Amino acid sequence: MSSRTLEMTDRLYDYMIEVSVREPDVLRRLREETFEKVDMAKMQISPEQGRFMALLTELTGARKAIEIGTFTGYSALSVALAMPDDGRIVACDISEEWTNVGKPYWKEAGVAQKIDLRIAPANETLDALIADGQEGTFDMAFIDADKEGYQGYFERCLTLLRPGGLAMIDNVLWGGSVADPSDTDDDTVAIRAFNANLRDDERVTLSLVPIGDGLTLARKRA
Repeated sequence: MSSRTLEMTDRLYDYMIEVSVREPDVLRRLREETFEKVDMAKMQISPEQGRFMALLTELTGARKAIEIGTFTGYSALSVALAMPDDGRIVACDISEEWTNVGKPYWKEAGVAQKIDLRIAPANETLDALIADGQEGTFDMAFIDADKEGYQGYFERCLTLLRPGGLAMIDNVLWGGSVADPSDTDDDTVAIRAFNANLRDDERVTLSLVPIGDGLTLARKRA
């Protein structure tokens, strides 16, 4: 029993991965290729976060999802594998170079048809979905892109989510910088402000989970 979250040492982390992360081979190889070939590999989510998101996908029965920031496609693949055959993810990114890394793995895993990749500024894609009458029809959203854009992405995703739908927002602990008032980096300030706004947002039920770099779960109320 513990009165606060246990500190994650390297040895304990390795143990956690060993006993809890069922990472399919196709996901492992995508993760490894990303770290071998992509300069910004640190942007990829951790394997334990991928499994957690897959579990949330199953728990919510999500069939329709949005992803803001696809990178090389590990998170999209994690969610797509957990979705039923008729599941669909609208995956938003601005880089064909990065997303092209993941496409062969999506195809190999048999889920390429579930991932609707849209190469464009995310707000344009989200606004188009709203204009298309898809407000309130999505089950899940994952936000993991430019930090100064978080509030705008969240507002649009909340519009698109159905009542009871789940938003997942990544990097909300930002390596611990958010708790250091002397850190005034633009990204840090943006995440700090977003976290404060979300804390007081009565439109959602909220929990910040210390997995990866911090993942906020926000369930849209009716």
